[in-house]
Amino acid sequence: MANSAAAGFDIDIEEVEYLRHGDRPLMARIFKPRASGPFPAIIEVHGGAWNLMDRTADDAVNAPLAKSGVVVAALDFRMPPLAPYPASLADINYGIRWFKAHAGNFGASPDRVGLMGSSSGGHQVMVTAMRPDDPRYCALAFPSGAPPVDAAVRCVVMLWPVIDPLARYRFVKQLREAGKPYPDFVDLLIKMHDRYWKGEETMAEGNPALALKRGERMVLPPALYIQGTKDIVHPRADLDQFVDNYRKAGGHLELEMVEGEAEGFIIRRPSSESAIRAIGKIVNFVHEQMR
Repeated sequence: MANSAAAGFDIDIEEVEYLRHGDRPLMARIFKPRASGPFPAIIEVHGGAWNLMDRTADDAVNAPLAKSGVVVAALDFRMPPLAPYPASLADINYGIRWFKAHAGNFGASPDRVGLMGSSSGGHQVMVTAMRPDDPRYCALAFPSGAPPVDAAVRCVVMLWPVIDPLARYRFVKQLREAGKPYPDFVDLLIKMHDRYWKGEETMAEGNPALALKRGERMVLPPALYIQGTKDIVHPRADLDQFVDNYRKAGGHLELEMVEGEAEGFIIRRPSSESAIRAIGKIVNFVHEQMR
């Protein structure tokens, strides 16, 4: 098992079209250890408040994870204004199934596949893992004759996820309603929530934290949750409640609170001591769960 983020493979990076909507291709950025494998795999989902950025956003995490001996497939997916919720979840669900069906082409094992995501991507990988068979998320069919593949995963890594979209939306709205000065992110996040979710009803429905509270029947794969103690974009109260309820529901969840760090610290400062330690934690967790 790898025990540090510096563990040892050279990697190749390949861009592959995994899905097409009309004339719009969706790409996967594949990080492959330069060896025969088969390796475990992680499907990675970028953040950006469900509206921004692309598959290259989290290269600072994906590359060292691949160098430890994990194939990483970072996905693009539909975002507003092209499509609101749940279109991105349908693309991600399809991406998992597509990767499993083609795992051998990338030197990966189809039965050792997990998920990782940051911020809004962290939300999306958690709700995808909880609901691998949701008809809305499984809405995109494979080509006729293709073997059936499911979207179940072995583990989930969440980096500062928007774990309760409705609570976060109400939190930033309260900051704005209190009047200026308020943090610069407030207006942007309200706009991004509105564009993706189209209303509080869907924020409540597509919500990992509230799904646990509602007692929904769901899958609870082993999870790693990483967040900085100075993160004000992803409210700590939402984290604490989710972690407690996930464990009470029988799920295994490892929480790593990184002292003194704000949101996005691994991506913004990948060479910092905190980022290097956090990446090491991700590497160890993934290899442990993929044995």
